[in-house]
Amino acid sequence: MQDLQIKDTYKTLDESVENILFKEKNSKFFGYAFPVTSEIEVKTYLENLKTEHFSARHWCYAYQIGTEVIKFRANDDGEPSNSAGMPIYGQIQSFDITNVLVVVIRYFGGVKLGVGGLISAYKTTAQLTLDEANIIEKTIDKYFKITFDYKNMNKVMRIIKEKNIQIVYQKMELNCEIQIATRKKNAKEIVAIFTALFEIEIEEL
Repeated sequence: MQDLQIKDTYKTLDESVENILFKEKNSKFFGYAFPVTSEIEVKTYLENLKTEHFSARHWCYAYQIGTEVIKFRANDDGEPSNSAGMPIYGQIQSFDITNVLVVVIRYFGGVKLGVGGLISAYKTTAQLTLDEANIIEKTIDKYFKITFDYKNMNKVMRIIKEKNIQIVYQKMELNCEIQIATRKKNAKEIVAIFTALFEIEIEEL
């Protein structure tokens, strides 16, 4: 049986959103949002934006990565403490999304906004940027490796077809190996089915 109590979906961005402009007292704020799954991707996007907007004053950002174990960071990049990164991160939480990087780039317009004004401007720019995003729901998947002799191939493939299981990788020789992905809430059931079969091994990756 499926375990219906298990949350196995999350929301993220379908694609990047770029160059959303918000103006406040001559300062210009440009918002960007990117789907990311690693800190290396975050670093790459930030480096590219710093090259593109080399004459800007601040490149503030927040990101959240992960579906079960969450990793996040908020960076003020020279603005007063908690006036930029956390307001941006607050919008990531408000939209209930993960695997996302939101960057707000500021061109200083000569008029100081004060901490309250900065918080409002960074929050608003992040919100406007995410308002433009196409937010999609994805499943949290579990990955398994199934090993068996070639003679048991039909048995294994029948279950994979019946249960509509995604094959990630397969090696079909005398000793066969198939790597599969299944929704988290179906994982227990899938493991039980394969564990009950003679001469077939299943292990989580």
